[in-house]
Amino acid sequence: MKYAAAVDGHSANVEHYPGESAVRVEPLDGAIVCCGIYGVFEHTGIWVDNHIVELHGSGLVKAVSPQRFLAQRSGEQIYVLCDKNLQPLIADQTHSRAIARIFNYIEYDPWQNNCHRFTFQCVTGYSNRVSSFYDFNLALSRFFACRLFWQPAQITA
Repeated sequence: MKYAAAVDGHSANVEHYPGESAVRVEPLDGAIVCCGIYGVFEHTGIWVDNHIVELHGSGLVKAVSPQRFLAQRSGEQIYVLCDKNLQPLIADQTHSRAIARIFNYIEYDPWQNNCHRFTFQCVTGYSNRVSSFYDFNLALSRFFACRLFWQPAQITA
């Protein structure tokens, strides 16, 4: 997956977009992860106990395996959001917020209430409107007060 370094003259404070670095990072509980969808969109979720808590298009929040997270999507790689030291960015309570949402239904809308908004809510506890991957990165950069590095995940079986 390749991304333009800038969108309308802005980078959303991202140093490495998914696919721009080969340095692998092991995801930790509460880490923010993403994969590509047919080279056009991105799908995001939260890493929890070797699974990913995601908002599915049906509106069901569920925990899926890394293989299922990638299934029927174009991506062959999961990426972990990191800081400049390539340490996963993890906010307090992200893990527990994600777990608490499993098996809940959310009124899903691909533009207004999607996986990015769900993931941002797990991280921050706030229900801000975050509709695109660009908005998601910008909001996370502000929340963590740093530049963002999307690194390929080193997943051990």
